[in-house]
Amino acid sequence: MKTLYRKFVEGTEKLHDVQQLLFRFILVIGFYGPAMMKVKNLEGVAEWFGSMSYPFPMVSAILAMSTEVLGIVLLTLGLGTRIIAIPMMFIMVVAIFTTHISNGFAAGDNGFEIPLYYILMLFALVVYGSGKYSLDYLLSRKSQLADASV
Repeated sequence: MKTLYRKFVEGTEKLHDVQQLLFRFILVIGFYGPAMMKVKNLEGVAEWFGSMSYPFPMVSAILAMSTEVLGIVLLTLGLGTRIIAIPMMFIMVVAIFTTHISNGFAAGDNGFEIPLYYILMLFALVVYGSGKYSLDYLLSRKSQLADASV
């Protein structure tokens, strides 16, 4: 039984990079709609932010939009993943405490379930990086090869 379990663990460890890729793509899909809404109607978003007493609502809307759009691009490429994940986590924390928490946990009630899952996926990307299927990985390999030739 131990041998079978060990083989199972060894096999699943090979999926680590696939998991990171899937997290990145799920996050891109999840952030795409809200980001495009902000791009298409930034003034409306700023007004909505103002109605929730966000400080500097237009600046907040621009920062949120910029972070989301940049996050979509960088997560798709797997470039600067650990860095962009941090402000994206901040956006989700703000969304939870200004919009979702009063609705409870359940996603079906517009609760904080989905933003919490996004935070957890983003945290995993901060901790483990973007994985093998990313520009981060390719650039680090290229850097290691260049360092080795010196």
